[in-house]
Amino acid sequence: MKHILKSEQFADIKELDKLFVSAEKLRAADEGGKIPGHLVGKIVATLFFEPSTRTRLSFEAAALKLGAQIVSTENAKESLSFNAKGETLQDTIRIVSGYADAIVLRHHEKGGAEIAAKVSEVPVINAGDGAGEHPTQALGDIYTIQKELGRVDGLKIALIGDLLYGRTVHSLLPLLGLYKNIKVYLVSPPQLKLPAEYRPKQLEFTEFENISDVLGEVDVLYVTRIQKERFVSAAEYKKLKGSYIIDSGSLKRMKQKSIIMHPLPRVNEIASEVDTDPRAAYFRQAKNGLYLRMALLQNLLS
Repeated sequence: MKHILKSEQFADIKELDKLFVSAEKLRAADEGGKIPGHLVGKIVATLFFEPSTRTRLSFEAAALKLGAQIVSTENAKESLSFNAKGETLQDTIRIVSGYADAIVLRHHEKGGAEIAAKVSEVPVINAGDGAGEHPTQALGDIYTIQKELGRVDGLKIALIGDLLYGRTVHSLLPLLGLYKNIKVYLVSPPQLKLPAEYRPKQLEFTEFENISDVLGEVDVLYVTRIQKERFVSAAEYKKLKGSYIIDSGSLKRMKQKSIIMHPLPRVNEIASEVDTDPRAAYFRQAKNGLYLRMALLQNLLS
């Protein structure tokens, strides 16, 4: 696998398990202060045309921990010649791929990573392409579910919030489709329903508008924020942004052996009072992303 562009590229559970084992080994090595420097002498370029905290910093930390060096821009849409001088994405990638051994790209347009991969001399990793996909987040999400609950097979999983524009959901579903007896509950306003192209045939879907219909049923509550940056109308965003809020009342209705996930950042969809509950897994989820991305970089470049 030269590029990581879509989660559908990972079509074998055994392949996922190997990746998760590598992530666990790297976690143990990190905690013991003995990370192998497999990427010494390598350069990873992180090009982010949209804002990012977790994805950019975790990729950069992952590369640095493995011994690689970083060349980075956190505001590529404004700071690179792409915008200021009218350079095409293809030309930007051609140039950067001559400087680095891998490119981690977040682009504001759906399909941006695939365009980049066609002209790049080095691996391109899709770190989010508009309202399209975010495959490394989805890999980290499956890793988190496995780590928190001990299994993925047979789970009931609710995906809540912005399912139309939520690229993390779009990438997560194909991976869930690899497992057995998964039930997926889609909870969203009618305006933000999951598009047909992101509904794998092997999954069983049930749709709801009211979150209270699923709280007591699910093993995983996967919450997403309403994507303000994707809305043309500010008024429509304001109308929908408070559609679902997880608070202490929600916790009382949930299973004791369940987890709450969120790709972050959150706005108001999870109250801070939830953070101290052991079922709140979203900060652990973010930390898991570091080791998952270390494993990916090591597999691609070492």
